Amino acid sequence: MHRLLAGLVAAMLIVTTASAQVPLNIFGATLQEANQKTAEVSTEELKQILASGSAVVFDARPPMEYAVSHIPGARNVAQKPDTPISLYVSDVAEIERQLPDHSAAIVLYCNGPFCGKSKRLSEELLAAGYTNVRRYQLGAPTWRALVGTMQIEQEGLQYVIDGDRTAWFLDARSADEFASGSLSGARNVPAAEVVAAKDDGRLPMEDHNTRVVVFGANPEQARKAADVVAANAFHNVTFYAGPIDGFLQMAGAGEAGTAEAPGAR
Repeated sequence: MHRLLAGLVAAMLIVTTASAQVPLNIFGATLQEANQKTAEVSTEELKQILASGSAVVFDARPPMEYAVSHIPGARNVAQKPDTPISLYVSDVAEIERQLPDHSAAIVLYCNGPFCGKSKRLSEELLAAGYTNVRRYQLGAPTWRALVGTMQIEQEGLQYVIDGDRTAWFLDARSADEFASGSLSGARNVPAAEVVAAKDDGRLPMEDHNTRVVVFGANPEQARKAADVVAANAFHNVTFYAGPIDGFLQMAGAGEAGTAEAPGAR
């Protein structure tokens, strides 16, 4: 990641858009690869696109990878039939069902500069007649590094609970709500207590790359706490935007702190 960011700093250029000029800094950088069939967008441009809804953003990775951690606001479709996983490409027919207008603005991303999924999908979209396709080729790793927070879906939560014994779960609700029942082994860390949690054992201070999953009473509460955690230099933070009752039922919640769970130490 450090080499990737160093390369981005070295390659930074001013990116001119129809409405404004993105400042010369790492948020305005793109790879500037030669001979590409589709243009790139920078991190700052993608932030603006997501805020304004001016394009539809597709995560070009497999559905489970999307479910575990994706840029908030991005969509995902299934794999193109009869294609090998080593040359993964999303199903353009499914995108056409969602976006029948071939002039619709589309932005794609995948796993960063060395990932070919968004390039392959962009070429298939062009072949299908789409005329406004761009890529955030810096991808998920750079979004995590520069913006911070990703989103996790219910299927991804189950995958992490079942398989990642190092994951760290944070309940952003009030102390009273947490005491009434939460995921066993979760830590109670509301947004206002993130800084204090760095010193009292509620955050994994010995490994800032630990997977941290934040949930709350509602999506806004979970996102707020996740943003604060990410702003404190944790590199792998996701929030769950689904209903808390469904999550706790799926996760087998009980009285807070009564049993070991992924991340419990």
